[in-house]
Amino acid sequence: MRDHVVIAPDKFRGSLTAAEVAARVAVGLGDVPVLRIPVADGGDGTVDAVVACGFTRVEVEVTGPVGDPVRASYAVRDGAAVIELAEASGLRRLPGGPAPLTATSYGTGELIAHAVRHGAREVVLGLGGSACTDGGAGMLQALGARLLDENGEELPPGGAALRRLATIDISAFGSGHAHGPEHEHGHGPEHGHDHGHEHEHGHGHSGRGLADVEFVVASDVDNPLLGPHGAAAVYGPQKGAGPEDVAVLEAGLARLAAVAAHTHGVVGASEHDGVVRAMGVAGRPGAGAAGGVGFAALAFLHAEISPGIEYLLGLLEFDRHVEGARLVITGEGSLDAQSLRGKAPLGVAAAAAKHGVPVVAVCGRRSISDEDLRSAGISGAYALTDLEPDVERCMAEPGPLLERLAALIASDHLSPSAGRGGHDEAHGGSA
Repeated sequence: MRDHVVIAPDKFRGSLTAAEVAARVAVGLGDVPVLRIPVADGGDGTVDAVVACGFTRVEVEVTGPVGDPVRASYAVRDGAAVIELAEASGLRRLPGGPAPLTATSYGTGELIAHAVRHGAREVVLGLGGSACTDGGAGMLQALGARLLDENGEELPPGGAALRRLATIDISAFGSGHAHGPEHEHGHGPEHGHDHGHEHEHGHGHSGRGLADVEFVVASDVDNPLLGPHGAAAVYGPQKGAGPEDVAVLEAGLARLAAVAAHTHGVVGASEHDGVVRAMGVAGRPGAGAAGGVGFAALAFLHAEISPGIEYLLGLLEFDRHVEGARLVITGEGSLDAQSLRGKAPLGVAAAAAKHGVPVVAVCGRRSISDEDLRSAGISGAYALTDLEPDVERCMAEPGPLLERLAALIASDHLSPSAGRGGHDEAHGGSA
């Protein structure tokens, strides 16, 4: 396809999925040939985005962040499994209020175990929106590790219990006998065919072990595990942790990293008299992602950390699809300072720039300047609040407004008179 428009937005949180945003923009563009590529940066909505681009959804029942069973999904295609931590262990899976000291990542480990048993050769782990600060301890337990106290008893779930950690028993870790759900429901027209998921109905597991699998953490979080910029200090309060809770979680994470170094040979943190002396893996950028699940992935799954949007664009073959395009339309719910720190629109703009394709963005609202947009490779932004100042109405009825914005984009950038002035400056001011 040539002279087409690539529509590659992230979700509008709380109102539209990325696929729904792309669909509305396509309607508003009219008869213009388009290619819809919903995107995500590894956080909430990652599974939805790749399913919309041809991956097959698999649903399984796993353990939620406070122990209740939840229905979670991941996506598969050609031996690759995309697993979104928030599906199993996210804040949205909490049945009541937050549980900062006891929430677990166990369900995420169950998803990994399920995908590996069914033939995944590559696991892309999207970290974002987590309810837990357990250093990935629950995930490790679901994959066969045993976290024991000084009496040889298994620790209960959550980050607080890690303060009593004495030993990590990995004798059954990654052996192909990891725990996990046995039943799942595939969705999509290709369910039942081999798309990297052998025996979709739980029969004849592949027997593949974790050592045979390549793990990639798709995350833009660069926090270390410990310290003032670590998982507990920075993200604990967002999960309901008060100052005392943060101190408890920090101590638990430090103990996890130290025991990992002492009993598993991981180059993790070392401590003496409770004081961390060296960080090792715990100090690597991204180790603090998702309450420390990044640390467990680095240390025990030997994962590579890749910027979320860059990796997922590669997985979706964005470079191939953007070749020959006239325009790329990206966006997300709020274009703000965080958008400039590796979020989806910035990644899409950088990828399009390599092909010389101009980029504009749609959003619910924006709070960054034209200059910042241009420096990010985005020539203009079109916000719902440009058309409807009432933010609540924008959230409640975003679809028709998006279609109107897309019609303006078509007029400004795709019509024969495009480039002769028009509406571009009218949509250049901050909302």
